[in-house]
Amino acid sequence: MPLQTSMLALADGAAKGLGLFRRPLRPEALLAAARRRSGLDAFEDTEFLDPLQRLLTACHEEASLSLVGRIATRWDSVRFLSNLMRLRDEERRAPTLLQQRIDHPIFITGLPRSGTTFLHRLLLEDPDNRGPRVWQTIDPYPPRRGRDRRVSHIARQLRAFERLAPEFRALHPLDADSPQECSEITAHAFRSLRFDTTYRIPSYRRWLDRTGHLPAYRVHRRFLQHLQHQAPGGRWVLKCPDHLFALDALRSVYPDARLVFVHRDPVKVLLSVAKLTEVLRRPFTRQLDPQEIGRQESARWLEGTQRMVAVGDDAGLPEPIYHVHYTRLVADPVGTVADLYRHFGLELVPELADAIARFAKAVPNGGYGPRNYRFEDHGLNADAEREKFRFYVDRFGIA
Repeated sequence: MPLQTSMLALADGAAKGLGLFRRPLRPEALLAAARRRSGLDAFEDTEFLDPLQRLLTACHEEASLSLVGRIATRWDSVRFLSNLMRLRDEERRAPTLLQQRIDHPIFITGLPRSGTTFLHRLLLEDPDNRGPRVWQTIDPYPPRRGRDRRVSHIARQLRAFERLAPEFRALHPLDADSPQECSEITAHAFRSLRFDTTYRIPSYRRWLDRTGHLPAYRVHRRFLQHLQHQAPGGRWVLKCPDHLFALDALRSVYPDARLVFVHRDPVKVLLSVAKLTEVLRRPFTRQLDPQEIGRQESARWLEGTQRMVAVGDDAGLPEPIYHVHYTRLVADPVGTVADLYRHFGLELVPELADAIARFAKAVPNGGYGPRNYRFEDHGLNADAEREKFRFYVDRFGIA
């Protein structure tokens, strides 16, 4: 057993002996901690309280949190609450802030591990485009006094997480200034599938599926307005596979959005998704079942592909969906982006084409290296999965 694993097991044993795992985290205590951290006080909108309580209850009853998982859940919750307090305080100081327009944002979605991150990075080579960065989604405002050290602080936090999950960087390289997925923003409403990935919390996932994502996307828009208020200009390009499960909310909050679906053979990505979920969950739980994770991911993304097939080309937005195929994306990134721009009435200038070509050359095959995963390790059968997803592969002509 690696030394790190042994130390974490000892810490969990000590926490169990002290009865720490029998004590649920409570919203009132987290709110008090957020007030101390932010130096601010009141919330005018407490819509987040019920989702927060449901998340904490599910984590306590279902996630079998480790000591690290308990600390992380508390830290995340206090951070989200502190950020909400700061957003509200900034709105009081600048009442016109929420009049910021978010025009024609581009949303990239599709199966995870299908090239969505690669496409996002390509589009952000365009100086007219912008995307939320990791450091901005973790800490959207600088301190009111002292130097702004957010980037260096968050870089240290990422290095600390990589020590807990050493396989993470090979699966999903992430730095403080990397573009971040939207699930980190919607987590501020405590309505995000980000939590379902990090923890085993089936009751929370069922509740979120039942009640929907509209409040989270309102917070999402508000969050972008705050970032835009601090640094005006630019077209937002946003990315998250979880947008597939919230298309109604996305359309309601962003009625002029431009939507991109990225497609790849599900059987090629399914084990990679399951492995990433396993790596993300491992430090935060005392019980991990890779086969259960495999079955959960298969069911989740079967639903995701069903939603893409049901939508087809028309998500009820002013412009049709643009479809990107992974095989073409990695073979011809410049041509793929040129066609995407043409689809939405944009122009790919020669300087941008050159920048995209340089970036793509530095990240061959979309950044994905060879992986030796086995279906049986995650309770799956390759032939059964291929048959299960055949309707999706046939509908979009996926190689």
